[in-house]
Amino acid sequence: MKLGKEKLLSFYRMMQTIRLFESRIADLYARGTVPGLAHLYIGEEAVAAGVCGALRPDDFITSTHRGHGHVIAKGAELKPMMAELFGRRTGYCKGKGGSMHIADMNMGILGANGIAGGGLPIAVGAGWSAKWRGTDQVTVCFFGDGASNNGTFHESLNLASLHKLPVIFVCENNQYGISVCQVKHQPILDIATRATSYDMPGSIADGNDVTAVYESAAKAVRRARAGEGPSLLEFKTYRWRGHHEGDPNQGERYRTKEEIAQWIEKCPIQRLVAKLVREKISDRKDLDEIDREITAAIDAAVEFATQSEFPAIEEMYEDVYVSEGLNR
Repeated sequence: MKLGKEKLLSFYRMMQTIRLFESRIADLYARGTVPGLAHLYIGEEAVAAGVCGALRPDDFITSTHRGHGHVIAKGAELKPMMAELFGRRTGYCKGKGGSMHIADMNMGILGANGIAGGGLPIAVGAGWSAKWRGTDQVTVCFFGDGASNNGTFHESLNLASLHKLPVIFVCENNQYGISVCQVKHQPILDIATRATSYDMPGSIADGNDVTAVYESAAKAVRRARAGEGPSLLEFKTYRWRGHHEGDPNQGERYRTKEEIAQWIEKCPIQRLVAKLVREKISDRKDLDEIDREITAAIDAAVEFATQSEFPAIEEMYEDVYVSEGLNR
């Protein structure tokens, strides 16, 4: 698939926005400005950019505890994102959700989720909604290698396949479930092979190559829109930092410095930069200007969050919903 200049530059802008946003969060977290937990997406930017680059604005995504990249790629604004991480009233969830619960229904962002695999059944529900309503909207469900061992994974794939729902299951295989490497929690090397159990296509692609990610996702999107059912896409990638900010020595308790360095050499952004320069699509001067624009936007987001108010204590129980059936 031959991609044009505009598309490739959009990938660069998106990946760099995610990278610089996450890098700023790492700094702010270390300074004690960001409360709660923060699981950063640095190193995995190509998956979010490539997959969401194949979607329409009216499509849906479900995200994970490591979800900043997903929601940025789907179109979330940096100011309310930053405010949410700061715990401020102007955040996407009024400062009550924090890093792991950013959502914007108007953009089809059905929520990041602090529960591993928690987005899988939500995605199936969204896919079923689209089928019932007779639209050609698709839903992308992001999850990790660890979540593919959960019952929700198998139940969701089974139901989506049975009813040919327009759901694309995207496994970001970053090699580790918290501190446990894949070979210690699964007897298989490729999670995509599990697609055969549910009679759906399963594919594997380099998660650090944004064009490969996009091509894989675009194929699955076309299939889903045509009413042909779900797909399971696996992207091999790697998180550069620890499981969360505060993970000692960036996870060196359970992985080596050499392993981390090898994956940093496979940086998805630098790979795209090399392609842009090699094919004379852009040069470093133009890319630096894009970086300055992104940095200015992040600076403005930090200022917005800093100047925003915290929610009042009286608002603690607002926007909390409980099923009536649970009270009986």
